[in-house]
Amino acid sequence: MLWHPSGVYSVGFDLDLTLADTRAGITAAMEALALRLGVAIDPAVVVARLGPPLETELAHWLPAADVPAAARLYREMYAGIAVPMTTLMAGAREAVDAVRANGGRVIVVTGKNAPDARRTLDALGLRVDAVEGSVFGAEKGTALASFGAAAYVGDHVGDIAAARAGGTVSVTVATGPYTAGELRDYGADVVLADLTHFGGWFDRWRTGAAHP
Repeated sequence: MLWHPSGVYSVGFDLDLTLADTRAGITAAMEALALRLGVAIDPAVVVARLGPPLETELAHWLPAADVPAAARLYREMYAGIAVPMTTLMAGAREAVDAVRANGGRVIVVTGKNAPDARRTLDALGLRVDAVEGSVFGAEKGTALASFGAAAYVGDHVGDIAAARAGGTVSVTVATGPYTAGELRDYGADVVLADLTHFGGWFDRWRTGAAHP
């Protein structure tokens, strides 16, 4: 297990579709954005590929020159529209509590911008030690390494790349756009159906009974 310089280990979590079910909120926010801009955006397509940063998604619907302004407008609306509609993924609170109960630090590393990520976590009542936002895929590795993360939990193949780049164990949940088989084929170290199974795995792993 990797250790933080303070002597306390850290576990990283992705946010969207790992800890937080943001689909209803993002759907509503995207509908509001499309109405304000007078453009066609299909929220069902958007939520089917959650993971990359907002600007990457908006580039599918808007000319490149219009993306920055659209992203700013979306973020202005997000706190009032999407955050109140966000709910916990099954087992999320218990997973965070399991790490903290055993002396671990919890960090959230997400493609969502940090202010909205913090608002979301606060609204859900999830207490974490640090948040790093607006990073995706292998870019997350720097944050994971800087926090001394021993494992990174996510739902996307990009989260597997993040774990690899950060030198951590890749723990995945099949609650996002990829099936358990697809996550396993991509090279995840651990594949769980959802976070309700995290506590059992975590107990075995931290005591050396599970490798990884």
